[in-house]
Amino acid sequence: MTDILTWKRLSWTLLHFPPMTSLDYVHGYTEDEANRLADQAGTLADLLHHDTQYPAGSRVLEAGCGVGAQTRILARRSPAAHFVSVDVSARSLALARAAIERAGLDNVEFRQADLFGLPFSEASFDHVFVCFVLEHLRRPEDALAALLRVLRPGGSLTVIEGDHGSAFFHPQSPRASRTIECLSEAQAAAGGDSLIGRRLYPLLRSVGLHDVQVSPRFVYADASRPGWVDGFTRKTFIAMVEGAAEPAQRLGLIAKAEWDGGIADLKRTAENDGTFCYTFFKAMTRKP
Repeated sequence: MTDILTWKRLSWTLLHFPPMTSLDYVHGYTEDEANRLADQAGTLADLLHHDTQYPAGSRVLEAGCGVGAQTRILARRSPAAHFVSVDVSARSLALARAAIERAGLDNVEFRQADLFGLPFSEASFDHVFVCFVLEHLRRPEDALAALLRVLRPGGSLTVIEGDHGSAFFHPQSPRASRTIECLSEAQAAAGGDSLIGRRLYPLLRSVGLHDVQVSPRFVYADASRPGWVDGFTRKTFIAMVEGAAEPAQRLGLIAKAEWDGGIADLKRTAENDGTFCYTFFKAMTRKP
């Protein structure tokens, strides 16, 4: 609980990576978004990371660490590995460093770096980890190529992404579905791809990786699982969609009244007779 409260005090974003600008991150740079990222990391920790562990003495690059929401989880699960967590934002790194220090973790080194110009020699890492980053990049193939350059032959690459097209719920609502579509369209307008989860396999194959294993990580929430309803339906997914209100309306994708009705219908899925489903995709592979 202490860690979650610490993250709720952070007021920066998990993702601040070129070639994006402040307008390109569709979820916004607000305190509410920072809170959402904290809730998301805590809620999804076991689902996404139960099978991510690194051997003692291994050197792991985490690309796009932002304020370190995933860093904290990774470092705890592999205390004898050494993590180098990079981000382009000095402010994000300062917040991440402070949070890691509060957590009492000493196996993380932070570096300011551009994903497309990593200041590391070839084959200098045993493992590379990237989570919720590729979906916001205009050139995910180039990003993967940059990461593979610094990964040693035989080293592992782990990529985790969501897929907003996988969201379905009860009660069904065309208005709610339209708000999700608007989020995806706004993200596409910024050069990202909110549906990237479904194409991780061909994406990784396209950069020369052969033994690619992708596993879906399915979230299901109803009143019998109140932790998931609160942590995911309300505080992760609906909060994420709400954060896209400004770009969706600025781009003329939807009228405010229709947007508000869709958000209300989404919130209805978190009531006692509602259900919500979503799929994340985790890809694991090794460099030949």
